[in-house]
Amino acid sequence: MWALRRASYPLKNRGFNIRASRTSCAKSEVESCYSNEEYCNSDSCLVISDGYKALKRFYSTSHGSSKFLTGWCSFSSQAHSKGSDQEEDDLEDGFSELESPASVDEESGDELISEPELSDGEDDGDVVKEPQNELELSDTEADVTEKRSPRKRASSALFNAILVAPGFSVQTALDKWEDENDLTRSEIWLAMLNLRKRRMYGKALLLSEWLESTKRLDFVERDYASRIDLIAKVHGLHKAENYIEKIPETFRGEIVYRTLLANCVAANNVKKAEEVFNKMRDLGFPITSFVCNQLLLLYKRLDKKKIADVLLLMEKENVKPTLFTYGILIDAKGQSNDITGMDQIVESMKAEGIEPSLHVQATLVKHYVSGGLVEKAEAVLKEMEGGNIKENRGTCRTLLPLYAALGKAEDVGRIWKVCEPNPNLGECMAAIEAWGKLKKIEEAEAVFDMMLKTWKKPSSKHYSALMKVYANHKMLAKGKDLVKRMVDNGGRIGPLTWDALVKLYVGAGEVEKADSMLQRAAQQNQMKPMFTSYMAIMDKYAKRGDVHNTEKMFHRMRQAGYVVRLRQFQALSDAYINAKAPAYGIKERMKADNILPNKGVAALLAQVDPFRKTAVSDLLD
Repeated sequence: MWALRRASYPLKNRGFNIRASRTSCAKSEVESCYSNEEYCNSDSCLVISDGYKALKRFYSTSHGSSKFLTGWCSFSSQAHSKGSDQEEDDLEDGFSELESPASVDEESGDELISEPELSDGEDDGDVVKEPQNELELSDTEADVTEKRSPRKRASSALFNAILVAPGFSVQTALDKWEDENDLTRSEIWLAMLNLRKRRMYGKALLLSEWLESTKRLDFVERDYASRIDLIAKVHGLHKAENYIEKIPETFRGEIVYRTLLANCVAANNVKKAEEVFNKMRDLGFPITSFVCNQLLLLYKRLDKKKIADVLLLMEKENVKPTLFTYGILIDAKGQSNDITGMDQIVESMKAEGIEPSLHVQATLVKHYVSGGLVEKAEAVLKEMEGGNIKENRGTCRTLLPLYAALGKAEDVGRIWKVCEPNPNLGECMAAIEAWGKLKKIEEAEAVFDMMLKTWKKPSSKHYSALMKVYANHKMLAKGKDLVKRMVDNGGRIGPLTWDALVKLYVGAGEVEKADSMLQRAAQQNQMKPMFTSYMAIMDKYAKRGDVHNTEKMFHRMRQAGYVVRLRQFQALSDAYINAKAPAYGIKERMKADNILPNKGVAALLAQVDPFRKTAVSDLLD
């Protein structure tokens, strides 16, 4: 049971309709972790146990109604929570990580890289990547009793047949393959896993459609959920939601809806995520740790004020925080520059017997570095290393860029020496990133050359590591040469490469070149550019006071399928300010997109308000 500790801000003012028990509020000794203001009333109190006291209310400032719930809270979806650990058995067929730290810039809202960003079949390393979203691969299919090694996964005959099939001829290739081979659920699982691992969602969807249309597989809820996930990735949330209506009602369960929810969160679509959450509550699905983690993940990015609401929901539903929960909360505190609060959450986590993972430790180091707390960062890094870095080789990939962020070239060199005799791709990419941060371009290039000699055909993802180094140092000529080199070696250009090229051109002052290049690339390849690619161009136009082109980028991002966020309106406001022009109707546009300004954006809006009062206007009036 969770003991009474502290109240949250009255939720009735925010449209979050939870009727908590009537009770009094005790002031916590970890008050410094949160706002100094204390709120409590007889209708709404946040109850948290001694072990979870650092999870109390995150923010207590009032904000406008989110209209989050209508009578009840409802979010959902996680591969580890149906209220118990049994949910791991619910997802087979390889749900890919909806987001992973290695591929997503969460602050900018980058979504998964599209299909052509293929790997060459080699793993980046042995380090287990912790996903930012818990809808993960499950290895519990009845006839798949052992987790397969990456190399064995790559040997799937069905996957290889799909891989070589061009475009929409996949289904023809499948018909031919089945004539010569036995099609088992195990083989299907393996092929789907490999397709998802390489983010070949289009071909994975074609495989799923073929299985259903030809009735080669008796679909169960997990199969439909996998299909929902693929449709959302390939065609968007709307098509995925429409497909749910076609699923037989007996299979239209929690797994299907939580899969849709997780994709809403991955797309940063608050409105749609909340709609799905409410739908799930209406259908009577339980509140689980995955549900709450999805909420926390979404609001950590877009509206940290609502984190308190989720914590209250967890308390009311007696949902205990997981390691993933603590990781989100720690990162949220770090992003808010509340290092004291971040540390107290870590202590609370340890008090519950949950030790920080490698990913959580890396998050702590990142925020310590940004806060100038070098000694604290070094202490965590030493803890991550352990007693013998050679025996703890799995941490090298994570340690390299973190030591570089501290400016410690000697430690980067020391860690790299452990990897250098026999590095994996992930370690090579981490080393390139680290040397780039330290402005040691030759060392980064040497690692890249080693990578090319060891792996004959790295993917564009691996070229992008060096591309980012060139972009960060405005080395346009070298960046162009690297792209030509990649194409000559058979590499495929996709959103990661475009992103690096855009930043190269923008850094060199050639924003128009970056703009036209990105537009042509998207049109010719029918792929979605990254969020950061658009924002790099939009920010540059805004800095110039080029309202027309800033508005154009705003519109193109919407056309590309990106949900409008505060970040775009901030750039738009900057453009009008730098152009010394009034922005008519910008507040109404934000309201239409359900965007609430923070303090900084509110100040910008005041500057571009055509009807604002000034000392001169008062005199003239």
